[in-house]
Amino acid sequence: RLEASGYEIVERLLLPDGLEPLRSQLIRLCDQRQPYLILTTGGTGFSPRDVTPEATLAVAERQAPGIAEAIRAHSLSITPRAMLSRGVSVLRGGTLIVNLPGSVKAVEESLDCFLEVLPHGLEVLRGEAGDCGVTRSEV
Repeated sequence: RLEASGYEIVERLLLPDGLEPLRSQLIRLCDQRQPYLILTTGGTGFSPRDVTPEATLAVAERQAPGIAEAIRAHSLSITPRAMLSRGVSVLRGGTLIVNLPGSVKAVEESLDCFLEVLPHGLEVLRGEAGDCGVTRSEV
């Protein structure tokens, strides 16, 4: 779906459970590969092994909470269990990191929520745009 929207996938990783593997890979990707966007899937629930938000916050330089909030709000219109998601969205350098849920269906629903406005957010992050004050009809 990202490729169909014009994004280039530069790396895919499958990591073992645990905070440190994800934290170190996020740092490596942001600081060395410097992609504009990293999407994580899974690890955002209540299970003791679900530490994706903690690993993401550990590498954050700035938070971008609106995306995670919008995903939860959108998902709540589909299922009340969405309130159990702890996903976050943050910035590190020129990279936006967004935590998505673990199920394919929930990932698709999350993308439905923010994929349309993502190009503008990435343009602002790169310093290529500045005006975020558009109305819903203009998006």
